[in-house]
Amino acid sequence: MIDTLERMGYGAHPFAVRGSEDEDKRAARQLLKYLAVAGFAAMNIMLLSVSVWSGNVTDITPETRDFFHWLSALIALPAAAYAGQPFFRSAWAALRSASVNMDVPISLGIVLALGLSVIETVNHAEHAYFDSAVMLLFFLLCGRYLDRAMRARTRAAAGNLAAYRAATAHKLDAKQQLVEVPAASLKPGDLIVVRPGDRVPADGNVVKGTSDIDENLITGETAGRSITPGMLIYAGSQNLSGALTLRITAAGERTLLDEIERLLDKAVVSKSRTVQLADAAARYYAPIVHTAAALTLAGWLLTGAGLHSAVVVAISVLIITCPCALALAVPAVQVVAAGRLFRSGIFLNAGDAIERLAEVDTVVFDKTGTLTLPELRVVNASAIDPAMLQAAARLALSSHHPLAAAVRRHHANGEPFPDAVEEPGQGIRTQVDGMELRLGSAAFCNVMVPEDLALEHDGASLIAFRCGKRSTVFAVHQALRSDAVDTVAALAALGIELHILSGDRSAAVEPLARELRIASWQAGMKPAEKVAVLEGLKARNRRVLMVGDGINDAPSLAAANVSMSPIGASDISQAHADAIFLGDRLQPVLTAVLIARYARRLMRQNLWLAVIYNAVAVPVAVAGMVTPLIAAAAMSGSSSLVTLNALRALSPAIQAARAENPVLPVKTL
Repeated sequence: MIDTLERMGYGAHPFAVRGSEDEDKRAARQLLKYLAVAGFAAMNIMLLSVSVWSGNVTDITPETRDFFHWLSALIALPAAAYAGQPFFRSAWAALRSASVNMDVPISLGIVLALGLSVIETVNHAEHAYFDSAVMLLFFLLCGRYLDRAMRARTRAAAGNLAAYRAATAHKLDAKQQLVEVPAASLKPGDLIVVRPGDRVPADGNVVKGTSDIDENLITGETAGRSITPGMLIYAGSQNLSGALTLRITAAGERTLLDEIERLLDKAVVSKSRTVQLADAAARYYAPIVHTAAALTLAGWLLTGAGLHSAVVVAISVLIITCPCALALAVPAVQVVAAGRLFRSGIFLNAGDAIERLAEVDTVVFDKTGTLTLPELRVVNASAIDPAMLQAAARLALSSHHPLAAAVRRHHANGEPFPDAVEEPGQGIRTQVDGMELRLGSAAFCNVMVPEDLALEHDGASLIAFRCGKRSTVFAVHQALRSDAVDTVAALAALGIELHILSGDRSAAVEPLARELRIASWQAGMKPAEKVAVLEGLKARNRRVLMVGDGINDAPSLAAANVSMSPIGASDISQAHADAIFLGDRLQPVLTAVLIARYARRLMRQNLWLAVIYNAVAVPVAVAGMVTPLIAAAAMSGSSSLVTLNALRALSPAIQAARAENPVLPVKTL
């Protein structure tokens, strides 16, 4: 079949089924339909309700009022039956399994409010509650749709890990001829050829060839690593220059890339087992509320009240104890604080990230791209003759090497030299007006590296340039973020324990840790080793914030209590980070912790407000001293109160900082 397709002009490639993603998209579209119906119905019912409310205090006739109520019922009942399906199904599933979640009291409240409204309409009463039931549905669906959209975005980005897998490989067969085969068919011992620009399809030892490879996936280091025969390279790494022949050591599901994926899955599953606050509260809150309403109904019947009066009082108890204030206590602060973080250049990926950020007492940093800027830079550019720098930058335009990329940023018009030739693993050369220009290793350019340059820029990568008889050497590395020292000092002033876990070499990590005064650091770490360190910290009951950017950091980001990534991080890291921050500064890490701690105080205040409200309102409702309308107004009032308190989270970061730590230096903010 593949041969036939090839003769027809089509190349065959492995196909990855994305059925789960399609199902998520269908579910999101359906939820959006529910939301649209609830919103449309709520708007029209509210128009009718306003007419009834104003008419009750003026001159509306009973016939007109009943007509408006029946119109409201005609809109509300089918709309609620359709749009309320996500809650009704969830509540029914919980009840069938003999458990209770937050959807049970929500569903019961909606059904009873609609049922009571129909009864009141039949009995020509002044008030019906169709508007309250449908509006509640609309706002709940808004929250559910946004939550699903956030999780779908995360899953879609997490799927980008597949982009680092080579779908096919060029295998040497028994006749030493290259045959293109699916990467999934490779076995240990097979010989493959990896051409320049290709991704390595499996872990293997280099048998023949020299090159530079991008191992950002494994170490987070953006500078290429020089490869010679005998060295081990990993699946997902990218070959930058020369062709390599590899003998496979691990293939299929045993590669390091697969290990990263397994670590991610394990971390995500572990985090998803955490019991959500709302459902935990519902296990205790819902039975108490339902029992109180049932006892109220029985008590009023026993005292001789009519069935209608007893039902109205019982439903008033249900309405007044609707967990809206309790349900809003935390989310309202989350929404406002998330907006405050957004204006500070911090985007949240997880709904509960703020609570987890507030608990942080340990921060673990990756080095490359996190404490340092993601792009390589020529750090001694100011000491180099501008004409030499321009010539080297123009020659670098013809190279794909990461070190050359740092040099070519200094060229203005982007026009390369003609006839430039790149020699794999060595550098690039060309002839200009009879004069040879070379950019690459010191040996390739026949340049002696000055000792003082090597000492001054310890840990930097060096790239030489020769232009005829003149030569120079560029020191290239990732510069420390401009405010890293102040931000780290401020975090330490908050009593936070600091660590650095890096895949880079010790020579590059040690001076940076020394400059930042972070005593605990480790270098040369693989993804699994980073996760092990985090698990050790968590075993000591430390609440860990992981800050990283590379694909190799993704398992650590997922395994930490809470995590952040810079905007330049890989897609897979951003997917598993709880927050993303913008810009070249590290300050957003500090800002996130300070605002989260302030928001936690407001959340606790809101929870107490909700508890006090219920302690006062329930006895009054049980005594029959409120009607369902007053109960609905009281419930709305409590919700408004916690919302107004949540708005205090709009305070600038400096005020949040003062609330949490009055002695924190102002300059850090």
